[in-house]
Amino acid sequence: MAGPSFTVGEIAKALGLKAWGDTTLRVGNAAAPHEAGPNDIALAADPKYAAALGRGQARAALLWADAVPADYGLAAAVLAPRPRFALSGLSRMMDPGPQIAPGVHPKAHVEPGAEIGDDGAAIGPFALIGAGARIGPGARIAAHAVVGSGAVLGRDALLLEHVVFGARCRAGDRFIAQPGAVIGGDGFSYVTPEPSAVEAVRKTLGDRQGQRQQAQARIHSLAAVTIGDDVEVGSNACIDRGTLSDTVVGDGTKIDNLVQVAHNVRVGKDCLLCGQAGIAGSATLGDRVVLGGQAGVIDHLTLGDDVILSACTPARTDLAPGTVMIGPISMEMKAGIAAYKNLRRLPRLLRDVAALRKHLPNPENGD
Repeated sequence: MAGPSFTVGEIAKALGLKAWGDTTLRVGNAAAPHEAGPNDIALAADPKYAAALGRGQARAALLWADAVPADYGLAAAVLAPRPRFALSGLSRMMDPGPQIAPGVHPKAHVEPGAEIGDDGAAIGPFALIGAGARIGPGARIAAHAVVGSGAVLGRDALLLEHVVFGARCRAGDRFIAQPGAVIGGDGFSYVTPEPSAVEAVRKTLGDRQGQRQQAQARIHSLAAVTIGDDVEVGSNACIDRGTLSDTVVGDGTKIDNLVQVAHNVRVGKDCLLCGQAGIAGSATLGDRVVLGGQAGVIDHLTLGDDVILSACTPARTDLAPGTVMIGPISMEMKAGIAAYKNLRRLPRLLRDVAALRKHLPNPENGD
């Protein structure tokens, strides 16, 4: 199904930007400069990308603020001081979104007592809406998605294919869950009758103290998950429900694919949790925290506002607001970069030491 089309003038007006050239020129898609056709708007945010315009057929492009569109043979352009930010609005305009027909599909199953908003809500085939669930106006539930009993979804929420939104979980307005995300699974929480090997080595710093085999007993998760407004959750990400109090995700937070948010975790507002990051149980993240890919947070820690962990960086202790950590051994950024530079210098240092040793007396040879 074809997406919407717009004139260059309409795009510039919607984005609050300056248009150049033939503002009546109509485009229906955004494309890379070398792949753009005559009905596309090419995304050339930098001169190094604009150089590829000659390999495509674009007549219009999104360019940086002081670009000269005529130099690239264009008929029209949108000029942006921050082109990547402009791309956010442009891509939103061009995206037709998932095609889910309004209303409840005949092959969907809505249990008694569920409430579905009247204003444009759409429930796709084989979706399941549990008893007592409340689906807000304009919400869209794609095929094979599940909304558990007593769950609440706000206005304009979007659950894509095979999402599980568990019983009693709540999400605010404009919540988005990509295919396969699971919100509200049971927390990974177990205990043994006697102190376990993990408890022993934490206490003794390594001595297992003759631990014996013990069966693990589950601690059931009795609470749910509460999610704020404008939160997005990526494909196959998991947010476990809390043990006694809800796991919480604040307004505006964006969660990437394959991220794990464990039971009782509290995530603040406008955080970015990148792919394969993991947050262990009962950890607390402040506002605007960024976890790079495969970063990890140990259980019960507190990360203050504006903390950044780079890719593959673990948080092993509480971190003060604004701290930036880098590397697998988790050092503050300046120290981490210095240590990495020193590590790269080691081969040269070893060569220098070997050369110096040739000029030193050797007691074994009687020199």
